[in-house]
Amino acid sequence: MDSSEIRQRFLKFFEARGHKIIPSASLVPENDPSVLFNTAGMQPLVPYLLGQEHPMGKRIVDVQKCVRTGDLDDIGDNRHFSFFEMMGNWSLGDYFKDEAIKWSYEFLTSKEEGLGLDVSRLYVTVFEGDENAPYDEESKKIWMSLGIPEHRIYALPAEDNWWSPGDNGPCGPCSEMFYDMLGSIGDLDKQGFIDAQKREDVIEIWNDVFMEYEKKDGKVIGKLKQKNVDTGAGLERITAVMQGKRTAYDTDLLAGIISVLAPIGVGHDIRKKRIIADHIRTSVFLISDGVLPGNKDQGYVLRRLIRRAIFCFLDHRMKDEEVSALVDMVVITYGDIYSNIKDKSQFIKEVIIKESNKFDQTILQGLKEFEKGIDPFILATTYGFPIELTLELAKEKGIQIDIEDFNKKMAEHQKLSQTASAGMFKGGLANHNEKTIRLHTAHHLLLAGLQAIVSPSIKQRGSNITEERLRMDFLCDHKLTDEEKQKVEAWVNEKISQGLNVIRREMPLSEAEKLGAEMEFGAKYPDMVSLYFIEDKEGNPISKEFCGGPHVSNTSELGKFKIQKEEAVASGIRRIKAVLE
Repeated sequence: MDSSEIRQRFLKFFEARGHKIIPSASLVPENDPSVLFNTAGMQPLVPYLLGQEHPMGKRIVDVQKCVRTGDLDDIGDNRHFSFFEMMGNWSLGDYFKDEAIKWSYEFLTSKEEGLGLDVSRLYVTVFEGDENAPYDEESKKIWMSLGIPEHRIYALPAEDNWWSPGDNGPCGPCSEMFYDMLGSIGDLDKQGFIDAQKREDVIEIWNDVFMEYEKKDGKVIGKLKQKNVDTGAGLERITAVMQGKRTAYDTDLLAGIISVLAPIGVGHDIRKKRIIADHIRTSVFLISDGVLPGNKDQGYVLRRLIRRAIFCFLDHRMKDEEVSALVDMVVITYGDIYSNIKDKSQFIKEVIIKESNKFDQTILQGLKEFEKGIDPFILATTYGFPIELTLELAKEKGIQIDIEDFNKKMAEHQKLSQTASAGMFKGGLANHNEKTIRLHTAHHLLLAGLQAIVSPSIKQRGSNITEERLRMDFLCDHKLTDEEKQKVEAWVNEKISQGLNVIRREMPLSEAEKLGAEMEFGAKYPDMVSLYFIEDKEGNPISKEFCGGPHVSNTSELGKFKIQKEEAVASGIRRIKAVLE
């Protein structure tokens, strides 16, 4: 069964059980500045898990694009990827454990509607309980009623069977399903199961999260207003199982991309081929969702991915035709599912080629500094010179590199970066903080003001909103003059002083598009959408945007708007930072 059929079977299975299909959100979070990327299927849905009504109802199903880059050094083994797709079905205050578990089992084992997996190769885990929640005996009983033997159901601690997006937000115990990849393991005791997991003889293929708790500042503070179900099944792992492969790198999701890598360019190192395929695939999706290489935030991650891929080539160079072949194969593999990568394929190639040329210059500069005897840590952090290349050159010259000292300095550097990042992204709309909500509403006014004062062609290309300030990236062909900034600021403050109503309306997508509402760049929307309007006293909209909220109800609640800074972040893209005083 190919990956496209698996996607479609999953969506149709849950659609037949009352779920509305929604498209994947962008990889760049719209309303959650606490993270750089959507790293799980639940992140775009946090407001609805916390109680806000979803325009498509209480039962939804999707396949969400995700990016995780916390373990880049592990990529190239059998199970790590920087980009992956998470299939999820969701109950937003509707059904709970009984239906979720039964449907998970049915989809995995049904030959007619599902995947037709062998029941005798399934294992299940449940939450063993701790100070936050009791032992999940209910889930165990449901599994046993479906025919899973008690000795194949293992109770595990929170580190294995409790899911949370981080220190804040909805969370809860989970029940996970595992599959025997060898087909001959049979019954296992608890320790045998844990050992088989470590060997990857059994792998996790499904996770039912029962979200009924809320975490704040790292602690579970109580129960949510509603019980939710968050079901996750990684497409890469499911595809490997269905195609009888030990790893998704050998499935139709990645094998085609790997196949275009000629041995003359990368040699026969399978790990390096996998890294190139993974990183280029991720880069294609990031660029298609509006990310460009840079020195901060999402742009820095993209730059690092592209450069790591280039470094895997034998001469640390990636030719234009190699870029083109790799991007084309990603488009062949995914273009029918995600049309924006097909539509932007030429632009994507140009971005990667331009970054490749910049990396050439980085290597030349790094070589000069290496000859001066510069510390490998400085070479890596200041000049972007890969430690692998430093070690290679040092070996040729008989120079000994203190790799332990380098690793220690890098660990300290990363810790400082993480601390700075945590400060940068403090707060977030997912927590519905009052200050953040006010800035979120001001963000809508800022976009409308830029369009009214500077140019109607201005479009948003990213945002980051914390308790302290808002930040907007937008398309603009010039640096704003002082006069333009003053006029935009005055325009926003005038709308605030007028006490305009902020109204949420749900309507069909086709109607919203006819209204010309502002849309998230690169996003696909469901048939029913949520729009926020800011209207003047006569009911005329001065701002209308596709948005999940939340917002204040009237602009008089905002305070005084002040632009702090306006700067360039990429070619044709400017950035404004502003506050409310």
